[in-house]
Amino acid sequence: MKQLNDIISLANEFRQFIDPEYVIVDAETQRVYECDGLAAYTEMPKLVVLPETVEQVQRVLKLCHQANVPIVARGAGTSLSAGATPHKEGIVLSLAKFNKIIEINKLARTARLQPGVRNLAISEAAGEDGLYYAPDPSSQIACSIGGNVAENAGGVHCLKYGLTVHNILKIQMVTIEGELVSIGSEGLDSYGADLLALLNGSEGMLGVITEVTVKLLPLPEKAQVILAGFDSVQAAGDSVGAIISEGIIPGGLEMMDTHAIKASEAFANAGYPVDAEALLLCEVDGTLEEVQEHIDQVAALFKKRGATSVRISQSEEERALFWKGRKSAFPAVGRLSPDYYCMDGTIPRGQLSHVLTEINRFSQIYDLRVANVFHAGDGNLHPLILFDSSVPGEFEKTEEFGSKILELCVEVGGCITGEHGVGLEKIRQMAVQFNDLEIAQFHAIKAAFDPKGMLNPGKGIPVLKRCQEYRALRKKPAAEEVVSEGESAA
Repeated sequence: MKQLNDIISLANEFRQFIDPEYVIVDAETQRVYECDGLAAYTEMPKLVVLPETVEQVQRVLKLCHQANVPIVARGAGTSLSAGATPHKEGIVLSLAKFNKIIEINKLARTARLQPGVRNLAISEAAGEDGLYYAPDPSSQIACSIGGNVAENAGGVHCLKYGLTVHNILKIQMVTIEGELVSIGSEGLDSYGADLLALLNGSEGMLGVITEVTVKLLPLPEKAQVILAGFDSVQAAGDSVGAIISEGIIPGGLEMMDTHAIKASEAFANAGYPVDAEALLLCEVDGTLEEVQEHIDQVAALFKKRGATSVRISQSEEERALFWKGRKSAFPAVGRLSPDYYCMDGTIPRGQLSHVLTEINRFSQIYDLRVANVFHAGDGNLHPLILFDSSVPGEFEKTEEFGSKILELCVEVGGCITGEHGVGLEKIRQMAVQFNDLEIAQFHAIKAAFDPKGMLNPGKGIPVLKRCQEYRALRKKPAAEEVVSEGESAA
């Protein structure tokens, strides 16, 4: 009852300085906030509030801190790790009204943005000055720059131009106590500890971002894409490392398997070779001479390594069409199954063929299809496990399959996430990748910013006493060890 009274009291206080229409208490209106892009995890908050000024955010955080009420900051809600799932005893702080581009500085090649600005909107606005923002997640039409910072988002061009962390210059943030702080600078470097890198990928656990300064790049003189089909996943995977070993750093290097190829082609009509077992999309950008030289090298390399088809974009429209197929892959795969579970892990490039072979083996063991779509250049995997949530026990089986993929990533020298974050989804696998001392250090960092643990509690970092439980669960016989030959794990 005390908690309920605290929430009612907070709602009344919020209405004193925020438009009452945006202090949401009724369950029906709150329903849209119950989950993020990973809809398998849902929770209803006690209250949702949408401030529109920095001062309002400061007052909200200060009041929640004083009342010991958990608070979850939310951007566009496109997260795929349940990182924006509400706390059942807390409030959701939506930054949807912080959607203005404050300034684009053509000479400095920077943009100052409120956190709710859509990723794609940055390049659309900067394009008038011949500039663009490089990180381009598949959800860029909807995802926000604040969320990109929270998850350290990547995209198809992250191989050459880096993740969000490599393209952010400065962050303005409000602490849980309501203090406004600036981290980083508009210069190329700043003194002291690299707190800017710490904030990128912190999943809303250290503060609430209210402004972001990003660096912009000049539009390349030319860009072309090579679309190559292969008759095996291994041949395509081996070709990825071969390109890099030639000293060529593509603007983007993406891979898709047969399930993803067929689904994307049916959806986008991009001209993909539907008879191929695997497809590589390799974009080269730069000067006219540089692009021509690298295009010739990559095309020859693909043919030498057994490509069954090679196409080179001949116009900007065709280049955009090739990428449309890739960026449509996630919604397109939704046509193949009632549900799918999008995983996210990262591995060394040299392990691509081995890991994809193992994922295929797991697929047969669990009797669940997998469509592989991923950033091959930097080893960021996105296996899409196809399942039907209406079948009892199938989601649990899918989760177990997903955990095997993440553990495999760690086993080969990779990590459990590339750009989706940990959230609620991967919290068990944190104990696979990190030991108790490392996890204790994470808790110490969290406590330095948020001593009471009010910001996005329960996400990202497992409680130390649970780590041994998670590790004990891993020691139980794996599905492949307890299933008789020729049987499925269903």
